[in-house]
Amino acid sequence: MKVHFIVHEAFEAPGAYETWVRERGHQATYSRVHAHEPLPGSIADIDLLVVMGGPQSPSTTREECPHFDAAAEQALIAACAAAGKAVVGVCLGAQLIGAALGARHAHSPEKEIGKFPIVLTADGKANDKFKHVGDVLESGHWHSDMPGLTDSAKVIAYSQGCPRQIIEYGNLVYGFQCHMEFTPEVVELLIAAAETELPTLASHRFVQQPATLRAHDWQAMNGKLFGFLDRLMQDYASP
Repeated sequence: MKVHFIVHEAFEAPGAYETWVRERGHQATYSRVHAHEPLPGSIADIDLLVVMGGPQSPSTTREECPHFDAAAEQALIAACAAAGKAVVGVCLGAQLIGAALGARHAHSPEKEIGKFPIVLTADGKANDKFKHVGDVLESGHWHSDMPGLTDSAKVIAYSQGCPRQIIEYGNLVYGFQCHMEFTPEVVELLIAAAETELPTLASHRFVQQPATLRAHDWQAMNGKLFGFLDRLMQDYASP
């Protein structure tokens, strides 16, 4: 399988998604837009498109962030979805999927940074791609916005601080506001990028500080992500 990553910032790394690609023997290609690498000119060589996170939003303009072209990314997402490709968005990536399909992103009721439980909805429990997850999963978070919902979208999971943690936009199209890809290395990059911001957020009930963030073990969560990705690509290979 050919997996293409769109990476918006060096500190928003694919983490466990890359581990899954490597362990399954898939092939990875990249558009590191923060390094001015172009988006793919064709979707022919994409089986799975993974759109990572970033500090931007779908409404961020080129003037505000010259390396981020929200319209071009949304066009690529829409083309992949229409062609029956598998598409996964993480954080900003999830919001871009919603926007590409006609749903405007929104502010989350709470800012979340750290590891907090997400709860599967009835739709989540009925979805075969999440049968292995259980009713509740401790997941990573680093956000203040959330994806928009199309008329046909299904909320798969929510948290106490955010009602839209995992969204099914189609059988092969999913948005993850949560960060199931976190590893110690990825979290360290995020801590460094937010070094001055984190102390100012200490009063937020769903924001953890660096010592707590560094103490978390992410491996069980990563395993649940791998199970989802395996099932997603099985469905992709057997339409």
